[in-house]
Amino acid sequence: MKQWKMICALTLCVSLLLSVAVCAGEGPAAGEMPAETIGRGKKVYFAGPMFNQAEKDFNLAVVHVLEEFGYEVFLPQRDGIEAAQLEGKTEEELTRMIFDLDDSEVRKADILFMNLDGRVPDEGACVELGIAYALGKRCYAFKTDTRTIELGLDINPMISGCMIRVFKNFDGDQLLAEIRQYLSENEL
Repeated sequence: MKQWKMICALTLCVSLLLSVAVCAGEGPAAGEMPAETIGRGKKVYFAGPMFNQAEKDFNLAVVHVLEEFGYEVFLPQRDGIEAAQLEGKTEEELTRMIFDLDDSEVRKADILFMNLDGRVPDEGACVELGIAYALGKRCYAFKTDTRTIELGLDINPMISGCMIRVFKNFDGDQLLAEIRQYLSENEL
């Protein structure tokens, strides 16, 4: 058990280091995706917190907007595995099941769409972002949370630097309208 936790911790650290290295300049520049990924595919992986009903409801509202515009979205809270709902599995089994499924779905996706809300962005979503960015996926995000506004830089540059676009509006309904307007004029 201790050895399995060490392997998981090392895997997470390697993923985080990879994402930092890639976002720091080893991969495509922010907003510049490899030519082979531009305009291809409409499969989206939705990354973000899903640990209370308000988060889940808003995630689903954003996903519905994406789906209105023909995107096929993998939403972990709807399409994946929630550890809180599984019984009879060990922590190691749950970890492996969730990690393997989400990693596989990020790799299958053409686009990562990330919820940045929270005091800090969700740790798992940051790892998913690192994987997606390292693989040359098109990455987008949104933020409605006002808690982190300071010094005019409210999103860590190591996260926002990976994004093609970050939608920001502290009114959730207005944010949905902005995403809808963007999608009516552009593809992700």
